[in-house]
Amino acid sequence: MSQSAIVDVRGAPRMSLAEWADLPEDEPGELVDGRIEEEEVASAAHEVVTGSLLRALGNWVVPRGGLVLGSSAKYAVKLPARGRMADVSAFFPGSRMPPRAGVIALPPDLAIEVVSPSPRDGRGDRVEKLKEYAAFGIRWYWVVDPALRSLEILELGADRRYVHALDVTEGMIEIVPGCEGLQLDLDALWAEMDRLGPEDEAAPKSDGE
Repeated sequence: MSQSAIVDVRGAPRMSLAEWADLPEDEPGELVDGRIEEEEVASAAHEVVTGSLLRALGNWVVPRGGLVLGSSAKYAVKLPARGRMADVSAFFPGSRMPPRAGVIALPPDLAIEVVSPSPRDGRGDRVEKLKEYAAFGIRWYWVVDPALRSLEILELGADRRYVHALDVTEGMIEIVPGCEGLQLDLDALWAEMDRLGPEDEAAPKSDGE
């Protein structure tokens, strides 16, 4: 997920899923127990990985009759007041499709979270969302960690628990579990991320500095 700020939301007003869905697109944040959990601006590495996965999934699923959604899609993962926005999600051919507007109460076939470096976000993606997405009924859950250069593909079992279908760090994945015909080149993904500058590169100074 995009990096979440550690903020005190205890004094924030509560809202419903419908009110959360009606917020302007430029107001970020997921709904956690009726209150907005704010987000920081995503890093460039996060956006490179997310964009690459959006392209790969879109090129695979759209010609087959499915849909791929970006990080603004709002899912009602738990009633009455918990909503999440996966970095990438997809509805496979033959599945019920989401509405044109409003909160989405249908689980997608696939949700992807790109882990940010903060421990809080890692815990959210690997613990909190793991449980929420399983209860919501998302069959396939991918956790992509740019820092570890790893991809975990989890499949929902009959007991509503995720099991690892694939754990990989490099190479060409010619058979992607649950996505017949899709191939993923992790080496190319990490190479694209490596085109970015160093993490500690200073911001350019203005003329007056």
